[in-house]
Amino acid sequence: MAKFVLWGSYCENALEKRKPYRQAHLDGLARQQERGILVTLGPTQDNTRVFGIYEAETAEAVRELVESDPYWQHGIWTEYEIKEWIQAF
Repeated sequence: MAKFVLWGSYCENALEKRKPYRQAHLDGLARQQERGILVTLGPTQDNTRVFGIYEAETAEAVRELVESDPYWQHGIWTEYEIKEWIQAF
């Protein structure tokens, strides 16, 4: 399977705005990790960007996961980019 890197942005005041969706977001990430798709995901220290690594068949599969996430659907994540990644080490 290919590896993909996700970089995205959070909305302003994301820590407050995410509260109603946080548990559903975390539950979805846990299911992705259990299926072996999500390697890691988290915010930058300043909570302005999100970074993730996925193992999936296609970038489209990752895109579907991102766009089905409550953070995307409710505007907590405001934009994202997915790139196929070559893990050298």
